[in-house]
Amino acid sequence: MTKVRAITSIASADIIGNGISAFFWFYIATLIEPAKFGEIHYFLGIAAIASVISLFGTQNTLIVYTAKNVKIQSTFYFISLIVGGISSLAIIFIFFRIDAAVVLLGYIINTLAIGDLLGRQLYNKYSKYVLMQKILTLVLGIGFFYAFGVEGIIFALALSYVAFTIRIYNGFRKSKINFSLVRSHVGFITNNYAMGLVSGFGGQIDKLIIAPLLGYMFLGNYSLAGQIISILMIFTTIVYKYLLPQDASGFQNKKLKKFTVVVSIGITLFGILVVPMVIPQIFPKYTESAEAVQIMSLTVFTSTIGMLYTSKFLAIEKSKFVLFGTLISLVTLVTGTIVLGSLFGIIGLAIANVLSSTFGVSFLIISNKYIEG
Repeated sequence: MTKVRAITSIASADIIGNGISAFFWFYIATLIEPAKFGEIHYFLGIAAIASVISLFGTQNTLIVYTAKNVKIQSTFYFISLIVGGISSLAIIFIFFRIDAAVVLLGYIINTLAIGDLLGRQLYNKYSKYVLMQKILTLVLGIGFFYAFGVEGIIFALALSYVAFTIRIYNGFRKSKINFSLVRSHVGFITNNYAMGLVSGFGGQIDKLIIAPLLGYMFLGNYSLAGQIISILMIFTTIVYKYLLPQDASGFQNKKLKKFTVVVSIGITLFGILVVPMVIPQIFPKYTESAEAVQIMSLTVFTSTIGMLYTSKFLAIEKSKFVLFGTLISLVTLVTGTIVLGSLFGIIGLAIANVLSSTFGVSFLIISNKYIEG
């Protein structure tokens, strides 16, 4: 029952929260052209990449060490916020976008706070914070859109993370900044930071390549497809957030892992067979997204397998395997986006996405066999 309550708390927050977020983005997509939709996601991608550069204390690192009761939170917060402030100034000077600079800080605060909540296994509080942020996204996002136009959307997203500042403040209050803890765990922290960089770039670099290579219209269609895939990935994301602190604490949860794989197969088939028929009816301006979703749905299954191995490796502090797997995914994604995207347009982009996930997961499977001898 404890497991059920914990998973239910995470699930309710992520399902309802992602539903609210999806409704917001889908609603905005019906109001603006694909090119504008792509432009928004281009600058959100820049902010997201800057945030992973700034996040010395990655979410996974925080979850693992908080679960193990290592008092390192304040140190991570301090370093990440200082670097984040510098990154925000860089965005303002390079791109002249204050909104992207502000949302960058929101991303950092969100990641740090979520890592702390999950590491402490405070699933009820996690649920409340996530739902609050998603509701603010909807209310402020639509309000700012009608008040200020498209330019107000990113500012609204930045303000939606304000509640998480309470967790950061409490973290500074409850633990002292102690750089010696960083030195004593430098190997695992550095590997996770590198993995966060590679993973963060992998999640956003395709957007930064697509915009100058194919234009904002292609990026708009691709971004909508990505939003739909993120909805299909909700179940996997929920399970991962529960499993990582559990694995770090020594609990195996084998039945849950098997059940997760079975469910992911069903969701993958749903994405391939059903979702592409619905997209043209709801988003007539984004018809090219339908074919992309049909192909990219395969990543639901591969990403689920990758999540299970990632949780296992991080729990035993073998993060270098996850790092190399993520790096393989990144190289495949960049190469595929440039080559296949240039040749086949959005279909090529979707294929590159699938190949990236498949190659990264394959490396993790081979590494697991190596570790187990």
